[in-house]
Amino acid sequence: MNAIMAGVIGYILLQFLIGALVSRRISTESDYINAGRRLGPVIGAFTVFATWFGAEVIVGTSGSVYEQGLRGAEFDPFGYAVSLFIAGFVFAAALWRRGLTTFADFFRDRFGTATERLVVVLLVPGSLFWAAAQIRAFGQVVGAVSDTDVTIAITFAAVVVCAYTVLGGLMADAITDLVQGVAVIIGLIVLAYLAAGELGGFSKSISALPPERFDLSVGGAEASWGERLEHWLVPICGTVVAIELVSRILGCRSAEVAARATMAGAGLYLAVGLIPVYLGLIGPSVLPGVGADDLERVVPLMAERLMPGILYIVFAGAIISAILSTVDSTLIAAASLLSHNVVMELMGNPGERTRLLSVRVSVIAMTLLAYTLAMTATSIRDLVEVAAAFGSSGVVVCLVFGLFTRFGGQASALAALVTGAGVWGIASLTEATRTPYGFALLAAVAAYTLAALWRPAAAAPVPAGSSQ
Repeated sequence: MNAIMAGVIGYILLQFLIGALVSRRISTESDYINAGRRLGPVIGAFTVFATWFGAEVIVGTSGSVYEQGLRGAEFDPFGYAVSLFIAGFVFAAALWRRGLTTFADFFRDRFGTATERLVVVLLVPGSLFWAAAQIRAFGQVVGAVSDTDVTIAITFAAVVVCAYTVLGGLMADAITDLVQGVAVIIGLIVLAYLAAGELGGFSKSISALPPERFDLSVGGAEASWGERLEHWLVPICGTVVAIELVSRILGCRSAEVAARATMAGAGLYLAVGLIPVYLGLIGPSVLPGVGADDLERVVPLMAERLMPGILYIVFAGAIISAILSTVDSTLIAAASLLSHNVVMELMGNPGERTRLLSVRVSVIAMTLLAYTLAMTATSIRDLVEVAAAFGSSGVVVCLVFGLFTRFGGQASALAALVTGAGVWGIASLTEATRTPYGFALLAAVAAYTLAALWRPAAAAPVPAGSSQ
């Protein structure tokens, strides 16, 4: 295992080197946060894919499919692939044309400073949950390839991720995403080929599966239409307002590139995401007897069994690449909102050097909080589902109304944000309903509408794309 761990460390150092070379061009806050709006269609598509294609697909989904069959994959990759496509087709170009630095800038420009600050409060915790999921998965992989205690491995993961993220910005992240994305794709294809070979080939391995493994219904046939809708609303709404995705949209060099890159990233995400689904489906045949406590290690354990030394090193590096590309993007996005939309405004908008230092210090603070969450969470999937749902219902309502209409102002936005988060939190904690997100979304729409009718905005800005 020592040789394998040395190879993994070497792989990580390679990512540091790439990031260090690119980061030498970072001189302003805009360079760090949104790559100076220079991302092209290829790098844009790969960075969308790599940012979303993290531990929850390779480690979380494969384990869920191993246990539940195909129904364990509805949330991811299917739900998130649809979500990314909707984000690209409907929202990407309109957001890019606003000329924003961060997503929270939109809410300040459209609804005022109070709304901007509240959006930061609602969205940053969700990103922290997402980052914690990736750090936890990083620890699981390091523990699997080195027999290191998981607690020590997660601590190591947090240190590595923090240093890697502070080093680069969005441009460095996007370029390494291209390298990492290729590594992930190759690694998964090789593992799927070897696993299929164990069962006599791809067609034979699929045909031998019992029919119940292909049941895609969430919760089985007894699930209500509301519960099935809930499982789609969470990833769709959570993805559309995810600050990690919006940062990539804003970093593209044109509105058209932003839309095309996001939709291409969605297609790539679905295509590659089907490989962990396949591995989870055939997992009980290739790797029987995996207990509930080891479901998150199905793919690493399968790779350890089937891959010879050098291939296993490459694959472990590929998984780590997927995790790194997600977590550094998440930490940069969360730190950008905290620094640009809160700290810098409180400091009276200082110079570029102070702005750049502030966002990097904010990354360190975000990493410490994410590490704490990673150490206390029960599973990667729990973290991801909380990240997708927390606070996003009111934000997506404000985004749709504010981006495409003049209806409503600050009062309506604040009402929707507070109501959406409050209803979701109460419904989730009390378990009063099995569809807390759906109720939160409806409540946010009602609150926005009633507040807008009661206190109409004096002069809302012209929606994106409208003629003036």
